[in-house]
Amino acid sequence: MAERRGRDALEAALDRRAEAGNPVVLWWRDDDATRDTPALRRLVGLGAAHGLAPVIAAIPGRAGSDLGAALEPGAARVAVHGIAHRNEAGAGEKKCELGGGRDADAVLADLAAARMRLRAVVPGRLIDILVPPWNRIAPAIAARLGEAGFRALSVFGRRQGTTAGPGVAVINTHVDIIDWRGTRGGRAGAVLFGEIARLVGAAPDADREPLGVLTHHLVHDAAAWNFLADLFTLTAAHPGARWCAPGRLIAAAGKRGASASARVHG
Repeated sequence: MAERRGRDALEAALDRRAEAGNPVVLWWRDDDATRDTPALRRLVGLGAAHGLAPVIAAIPGRAGSDLGAALEPGAARVAVHGIAHRNEAGAGEKKCELGGGRDADAVLADLAAARMRLRAVVPGRLIDILVPPWNRIAPAIAARLGEAGFRALSVFGRRQGTTAGPGVAVINTHVDIIDWRGTRGGRAGAVLFGEIARLVGAAPDADREPLGVLTHHLVHDAAAWNFLADLFTLTAAHPGARWCAPGRLIAAAGKRGASASARVHG
């Protein structure tokens, strides 16, 4: 019953968007891919069944040569998920690979190499978005990502500006479907539907930030899979929602606003 109320609330919020001629722009990011697995194939297939495609954040230092096979067929694209997803923070600090005590020039060089390695693993699939492990990156590195070949940065939470540095758009995610502090499986559908409904119903920002849904295919349980199927069924063809194709994401996110700082962590 609670889940039905949450779903109804989201549908009502989408109806209002449709009536106003102002559909919410949605996008989908999935983290921690390394190779062809049944879970990754299921994720890509679920999206394709609804005409949707995720941005798969893959770890360059762990990516296997079979990774691209899991993305066929369909329009899924691959983002760079750090370097090796290795914690470089000091004792007592929050986990962070792209910052900590390392020299910014060295980190940027490693990121450039990681991007090129992943491009070779998934030819034709790479999109120049950096997804920092643990959604944390030092501001000094974020501001220079263009030097390493990146055109966008994606962390978690409402962005504070449309760009992280020259030529680098900010494309954040806002709803994580996993209960990391509890079951480490899917969060309750009622809570997720209600959360998305509130975000959809909020007054649009001046820069019209796309609303990002974050998944982690390797830890999905029945609750996570069921929620995604329900969400896609409701939104894929609704006139109050528009899912942004991965290939158009950077342009859609960066078309408004002046240069500003992303919400980043060090």
